[in-house]
Amino acid sequence: MQVIDTKNAPGAIGPYSQAYIASGLIFTSGQLPVDPATGDMPEGIEAQAEQSCKNVLAILEAAGSGAAKVVKTTCFLAEIADFAAFNAVYARYFTSKPARSCFAVKDLPKGALCEIECIAEA
Repeated sequence: MQVIDTKNAPGAIGPYSQAYIASGLIFTSGQLPVDPATGDMPEGIEAQAEQSCKNVLAILEAAGSGAAKVVKTTCFLAEIADFAAFNAVYARYFTSKPARSCFAVKDLPKGALCEIECIAEA
């Protein structure tokens, strides 16, 4: 197993890694819409979805992979009413249409509106 750590995505805010490579697959931790350069979160679901996608892809890139190798994503929304707006952004990044689960949760860390995690081929 190999730990993935990049400065191009936010550091873990708890006792976990950004990602692991195991058995030829990359497993990312959930990525909040935190800008790794500033530590801030943008306003609104579209901007937050964009930042979460960028963070996931930065981790995959650091692992030598990319969006085209994603086989499964799990997406968490603070409000299911944001589903369509989130999808519009998500679709621009995950054009290979990996398998996905997307659901609303009660709360997300830091008051985020969305979070994305994925499994990809290494």
